[in-house]
Amino acid sequence: MLIQYKKDYEKTAMGLLSYLPDFKNLANLKDEMHLNQEDNSFQLYLFRDSDANIIGVIGTQKENHFIIIRYLSLAPGYREKKYQRQILEELIQNNPQYKISAVPEYTYILKLLKR
Repeated sequence: MLIQYKKDYEKTAMGLLSYLPDFKNLANLKDEMHLNQEDNSFQLYLFRDSDANIIGVIGTQKENHFIIIRYLSLAPGYREKKYQRQILEELIQNNPQYKISAVPEYTYILKLLKR
């Protein structure tokens, strides 16, 4: 289940983001967290598995009629395509008026969507 980021989840979100190479640097990670809190076009969502454990995070940007996937990070042990697919499907269900796109590094996950 996708849930919108809240300040209460900051440490969890930062931990999940730190798995990504761009956010191994603490300054970059803090800048990203600040961006998601200050700019409404940037949204961070956390993903819970069926046991209600937070296992992933997805960063998006809304532009015109698009939601652009900026990054997706899953906890070790959950880096399977089925979790990526669930996240994308929920993102689409929650935003039916938007088309889904991705930055070049993440276009490969768009292939997981059933069209």
